[in-house]
Amino acid sequence: MVRITAVSVVELVRRAREGDREAFGLLVDRHAPMVRRICRAVLRHPEDADDAAQDAFLSAWNGLPRFDPREAFLPWLARIAMNAARDVRRRRRVRDAEEIPTDLASRAPGPDTAAHAALLRERMDGAMQGLTERQRVALVLYEVEGYSHAEVAEVLGVPEGTARSDVFHAKRRLRPLLGRE
Repeated sequence: MVRITAVSVVELVRRAREGDREAFGLLVDRHAPMVRRICRAVLRHPEDADDAAQDAFLSAWNGLPRFDPREAFLPWLARIAMNAARDVRRRRRVRDAEEIPTDLASRAPGPDTAAHAALLRERMDGAMQGLTERQRVALVLYEVEGYSHAEVAEVLGVPEGTARSDVFHAKRRLRPLLGRE
């Protein structure tokens, strides 16, 4: 098996475009965390985000023949992830979901770790509620994924100045809500 770090994204994309499922699997392994984070930024629901991530990779696989190898792969994949998340959100609006009973056993680590993580996640989710979808995605791409402002702009389909503004305003809005005046 090929080591993930030993093969460039360009080479993996080339091989995947030629039908190499293993190469595409390596791309999935390498970029799944980024795709999930983008989907979570749009959906704010972990299970739906996982569904959207799967949909995104299926769309990417099906779209590889149309992918222009002269373009950057990661912004292309990020756009697919964002669109897949939006599609899941649209589908979620039309279905009526049942609440999961709170008395189900958890597979999470100890209660103290789970409680701390839940509080942090709750504060972050609450703070992110006040942001627009574009600001949430811009913040995740810039702060979590390490994209440049130009790359964020490319993914979002907006001018670079707008991407910079989205990141700035998202950070400014989150600071007081998270207790960092």
